[in-house]
Amino acid sequence: MSGRLSGRTALVTGAAQGIGKAIAARLAADGAKVIVSDMNGEGATAAAAEIGKGAFAITADVTDPEAVAAMLAEIDGKTGGVDILVNNASIVPFVAWDDVDLAHWRKIIDVNLTGTFIVTRAATDQMRARNKAGRVISIASNAFFAGTPNMAAYVAAKGGVVGFTRALATEMGKYGITANALAPGLVESDGVKVSPPNDSFDFVEMLQAVKGKGQPEHIADVVAFLASDDARWITGQTINVDAGMVRY
Repeated sequence: MSGRLSGRTALVTGAAQGIGKAIAARLAADGAKVIVSDMNGEGATAAAAEIGKGAFAITADVTDPEAVAAMLAEIDGKTGGVDILVNNASIVPFVAWDDVDLAHWRKIIDVNLTGTFIVTRAATDQMRARNKAGRVISIASNAFFAGTPNMAAYVAAKGGVVGFTRALATEMGKYGITANALAPGLVESDGVKVSPPNDSFDFVEMLQAVKGKGQPEHIADVVAFLASDDARWITGQTINVDAGMVRY
């Protein structure tokens, strides 16, 4: 891999496994000092040890403003502050519409959308205080574009991430901070392998322009590009990374 992210600090939330872990590993391979953040502290520590290259773990709940503030303070003390934020922490539920109640709705919105806001608020404040031309990259989902069934709260939350990204790009552009989102399709991640969507790969592949199963590394490669100076003129965008399942 290249050293194009050398000297930069990257925070990846929800990075103990799956897509988040692949993103953290790729950013580290490109030279970034990576913080593996997750509610699963043991998993985050194991992932950071596996990634190596100076990566370290912080246990934090993205829905807890105090925990997020403490995490950003720790990062500031150890590295001089965040340059790259990847909002990956997420809950992916599969609940039929008739079973969606207010408690479920609030939980999914809280983690997938409000958690993205809380971490981004703290990180962009730190970037501006340190005069960093930062990068905010948020993981949305092509389920927002497809209107995937049995995921109403999730689709709404990820649509919120798309809208939030557009607004954030407008607000942060004058500081040299870019904001973009990725919308993955079905990916053969750790979580998917043990969930109902694991049975959907054949159907999804029929809809893809490029055949095959999506892998966490496919997402990580695009995140690495958006985190780099090569993407300095891209902001406010949502990129579908789904082998052409969604085309527009």
